Amino acid sequence: MSSTKIRKRPFINHFGQLEHTPSKPEHLLFSIGGNMLIYLKRIFCKATVVALATGTFATMSSASPYDEYKNTTLVVNFPAHPHYKAVMKVLPEFTKETGINVEVDQLQYLRMREKQTLELTKRKGDYDLIAYVVFSKADYVYADQLENLAKYFMNPALADPNFDAEDLIDGYVANIGVAGGKKGYLKGPTGSLFGLPFGAETSILGYRKDIFEKHNLKVPENYHELLKLACEIPKLEPGMGGLASRAASGHHASHAFLLHLAPLGGRIFDDQWKPILNNAQGVEAAKALKKIVNCGAEGAKTFGFAEAGTSFLQGESAMFLDSTVFAGQVNDPTRSKVVGKVAWAPHPKGVKQASQTGGFGIGIPKNAQHKEAAFLLMQWLTSKKVDKLIALQGGNPSRYSTHFDTEVNAKFPHMKVFGEALKYADPDWRPIIPVWGKINSDLGTTLSKVLTEDIDIQEALDGVAKRAEKIMSDAKYYSWSEAK
Repeated sequence: MSSTKIRKRPFINHFGQLEHTPSKPEHLLFSIGGNMLIYLKRIFCKATVVALATGTFATMSSASPYDEYKNTTLVVNFPAHPHYKAVMKVLPEFTKETGINVEVDQLQYLRMREKQTLELTKRKGDYDLIAYVVFSKADYVYADQLENLAKYFMNPALADPNFDAEDLIDGYVANIGVAGGKKGYLKGPTGSLFGLPFGAETSILGYRKDIFEKHNLKVPENYHELLKLACEIPKLEPGMGGLASRAASGHHASHAFLLHLAPLGGRIFDDQWKPILNNAQGVEAAKALKKIVNCGAEGAKTFGFAEAGTSFLQGESAMFLDSTVFAGQVNDPTRSKVVGKVAWAPHPKGVKQASQTGGFGIGIPKNAQHKEAAFLLMQWLTSKKVDKLIALQGGNPSRYSTHFDTEVNAKFPHMKVFGEALKYADPDWRPIIPVWGKINSDLGTTLSKVLTEDIDIQEALDGVAKRAEKIMSDAKYYSWSEAK
């Protein structure tokens, strides 16, 4: 990685205003009172005469907000991910438009997370902008390693008045960007913005429209219909699984469980942080997952995300319920045997309409060396114009308008369906707290035993809830409720 270019430090005048470093010593000779006024008048009049003579008044008043940062080199850290593959195709336009150079350190996700952990602890970091997943938000904000974006959006020299923040998918703004509000990680009166969604994902139902047409099957709109079809299709199409799902021990089994828990009305914790994953809704979600896996394709009990996706792409499963990021592979003939045979529908409804939130966000490290220029890049990447450009290259839009854009839908007809699903994206489908990793690991391991060893579901979830409560107690989540 090459080193970043450092722009000149600004000069702060006696008014507390930022100016370029003076070229002549006389410019420093400010004084209080009349002399200062005379000096300012002289300078202003001189500039006015020059402007009138050269016709540069309009230029003076319409200077680009990027001008101050031209020839700056920003170093950004992105994951090796389909969305960011699309971003790389568009990113050169930023330099053309602004004169700001961008150097990308693109790493496999786990390696990216490891390197960020080291970089963010330095006094001066190498990264000016980073991509991160939602759980990194919890860690980075708690450690005071991300910039609060309020001061940048308040700065008229930096904040684009046409940015239209209301167009950003609100569930993702809460999920990936906000901390300090409700539960400490959602929106609320005390919440602050630390990042912007960039590569929004949600859960979506993919299905084989040729199989559905062949057997005159109705696309499932609720869980009753989904579970019925999951086990009916293998009977209609021998050798084909119903619904491809994650199930592998650990993160994958836990993810699949949570995917069903939210729409079925469940949560991991109540409002007092007491575990309730073992209530009736939790048991129902686990039963749903077990039924789906039992009616799945061969090897379904060991599927991770990649294996579940491959099963669907190879025509071995009739349905797929997981992240929208998968959609880009369906019509790729080098990876898919079901090109042109797949349609999409929203995540089926349980007691409510709800789908997952996921994907990546982008934020500015506290130890970044070019924070203002980094904000300009962040704002540019998430703007309406660029969000659309990235979508046309196969990326995951973070704006409602992009999902419903005519040109985008002409190229990717599924995008409108994804936009409808995103209206119900649930930012609280899983708790974004520092100790979640421990609980999640235990939940995933236990659920795997439920799926493979036929242990009692209620007993298994009771055990997870008990251990989770101990973890939460040790982390001081009950300190206030227990205080006398």
